[in-house]
Amino acid sequence: MTATLRRGFPVVALTGVAAVIVILTAPFMGSTSISLARVFSSAQPFADNVDAQIFFLARLPRAVAAAVVGGALAAAGVILQGLLRNPLATPYTLGVSTGAALGAMIAITYGAMLPAGGVALASLVGAFVAVLVVYALASARHRGLSTTVLLLAGVTLNAFFSALILFVQYLSDFAQTYRALRWLMGDLDVAGYGPIIWALPFIAVAFLAFAWLARPMNLLSLGAEAAGTRGLDVVRAQRVAFFSASLVTGAAVSIGGPIGFVGIIVPHLVRLVVGADHRIVLPVSTFVGAAFLVACDVVARTVFAPMELPVGIVTALIGGPFFLWLLLRKT
Repeated sequence: MTATLRRGFPVVALTGVAAVIVILTAPFMGSTSISLARVFSSAQPFADNVDAQIFFLARLPRAVAAAVVGGALAAAGVILQGLLRNPLATPYTLGVSTGAALGAMIAITYGAMLPAGGVALASLVGAFVAVLVVYALASARHRGLSTTVLLLAGVTLNAFFSALILFVQYLSDFAQTYRALRWLMGDLDVAGYGPIIWALPFIAVAFLAFAWLARPMNLLSLGAEAAGTRGLDVVRAQRVAFFSASLVTGAAVSIGGPIGFVGIIVPHLVRLVVGADHRIVLPVSTFVGAAFLVACDVVARTVFAPMELPVGIVTALIGGPFFLWLLLRKT
């Protein structure tokens, strides 16, 4: 184990423990007070235990969803910033989230007969289509991936899919439009654990790829040519980074909608503390991203209680000023 990893291991462990504490504490916070003793009390059946129902059926799934989405978006942000060598890259830069949003919009508007989880499945299909289009454009005239074309294709696809989303909204009725707008704002009000279970296999595969990518991303940050001279299969690393980051982004969006700024705020804050080694930045960003979004969700459902804000509004209010600060700092 290198000196960097030895120094970074306590930070990884500390952030992991902190994330678990935040996730377990969040369900106890809300407009309705619940008691730890009553939640786990065996004195009355679950059907009559209101505190247990609030904890296990309403708040715990929401906290788990926020942790999964926050960790996934933060990790994807780390990978894409390294792949594109652009500090302003986010999980939504390459059009994946907009493709997922378009799929969800079509399902909400025209999928009245879809089974439970239909919107999440349509979101994943839309993300998959966006990934294929961007990859085809970026690799059409190159042996590997052109990161410049990748970025330009993603931005263009974002604009095109956004136009299609507006077109679908125009054809929707009021109820469908309201539901779609709520989803587009980022909404973690999940109905149970179903959407999370749907997305977990995709997220697990992506994180296996991230574990392999930690060292290659350190080399890619030096540039493709420099990484190649150090024995890295650059084309393979770029493809794995692109597809894994896109996969985890699509899965995260299918759970909570396009929640912005997590993928840019967290990686930069983590780098300020632990440095640029992806072997440390990736796990720490995952834990911090999970805790950050859980905390934002607590704010979203308590600050104007009993009314709940979409969590995407809270992350945007925090992330907007941070993004502007980062932009001014880099120019």
